Amino acid sequence: MLVIFKCKAAGNIIMYEENAKPILDLLGKEVKQGIILAAETGNAIVKLEEEIARRSVIEEQEKAEREASLGDNPKREIVEPVSFAARVYPLMDMLKRAQKKNKDIVWGV
Repeated sequence: MLVIFKCKAAGNIIMYEENAKPILDLLGKEVKQGIILAAETGNAIVKLEEEIARRSVIEEQEKAEREASLGDNPKREIVEPVSFAARVYPLMDMLKRAQKKNKDIVWGV
């Protein structure tokens, strides 16, 4: 299922529910329908930036482990997963625009 984030300060953002859920869980929001009030955007940005920093360390460790597992076989290709920072970037941009223009973000409506 798709989650479509809407805000009068930015264009719509479409995410798969499975990718939106961990982000919204961090913000204490339901994935089916919700709102991030303009007054909540600053706190949401801080929470997501903290989680990006935390997950970046973990993702770098996992990447090093994948590279080490190649051993002497550099021809074997490793598919890199999409980072949390890359997944959350569009919503972070929307949050910053919403904060600047004092607008709410809604989804599922």
